[in-house]
Amino acid sequence: MSDSQPEHARRGRRAKVFLLCLLIINGVLTLFALPAVFMPMSWMDAVHQRMGLGPLPEGPIVEYLARSLSGMYAAFGSMTLLLAWDIRRFAPLVTWWGVMAILFGVALLWIDLHAGMPDWWTWGEGPYLIPVGVLVLLLHGMVRRAFAAPA
Repeated sequence: MSDSQPEHARRGRRAKVFLLCLLIINGVLTLFALPAVFMPMSWMDAVHQRMGLGPLPEGPIVEYLARSLSGMYAAFGSMTLLLAWDIRRFAPLVTWWGVMAILFGVALLWIDLHAGMPDWWTWGEGPYLIPVGVLVLLLHGMVRRAFAAPA
């Protein structure tokens, strides 16, 4: 890099790369929920049992919630990839994403604790999202400050 570049611009570019990677990784990870929208219930039951959660309860509401939540996660993942496509254009939504990741992380932690989910599930879900949301907000702030038009 050239020494003539201001340090804040270099930090801003590094923050932008890290922010893009963070959004892309989370978008792709969330898209992994898409196959469950179409997965046979017998497969869902097998996965449920393999995770040590016992047999998957039967009934229309269980199938509806499993499929619709998987679809919602996939939709959120595709939106996350769209935000990464142009973080300057979608700046307000990137900020919203960070805030929602924190709030959803807190909500998931509460839900998992009250639902009696296994520890590995509880501590790998909400507590993962909270710092990711904080990181997105911090990195996005660095990027916005570095590339803001001079006053």
